[in-house]
Amino acid sequence: MFRVRNGQVEVLLVHPGGPFWARKDDGAWFTPKGEIMPGEEELAAAKREFREETGLNPTGDLIPLGSVRHKGGKVVKAWAFAGDCDPQSVVSNTFSMEWPPRSGRLQEFPEVDRAQFFTIDQAKRKLHPPEREFVERLAQICIDRGLVDSARGPTEPVKDRG
Repeated sequence: MFRVRNGQVEVLLVHPGGPFWARKDDGAWFTPKGEIMPGEEELAAAKREFREETGLNPTGDLIPLGSVRHKGGKVVKAWAFAGDCDPQSVVSNTFSMEWPPRSGRLQEFPEVDRAQFFTIDQAKRKLHPPEREFVERLAQICIDRGLVDSARGPTEPVKDRG
């Protein structure tokens, strides 16, 4: 999900829940995503995963952002859509894991513990490195579509495109 505020593109990113990510910030945020189920279309999986991780429904035109490769070879495909929400209202599904390690105790954690809108520059700092390419592609798409003007400052109005 992205929006334009004060002349800048802002993207909604999610922070993974659970003890491994609890104290990580820069480089630890992600685009909402997940596994494709057998027989599921990629776009349908992206919409489902967005709903599961945020409690929100993707709406409108979904803009393909291509794919990136994570360490270990995992390929992630992404789509963007214009929208807005209160990031504090995001509610995620949960997962279970043994915690603390080797304790024999199974604990449940939210898959996403928080969400927030970030400008493109902020998002590039917050995002897990392989996914930074997605926001760069989105920024260019927003410039190409006339949603923002790359040459102006953050609060300067978009020029009349006549």
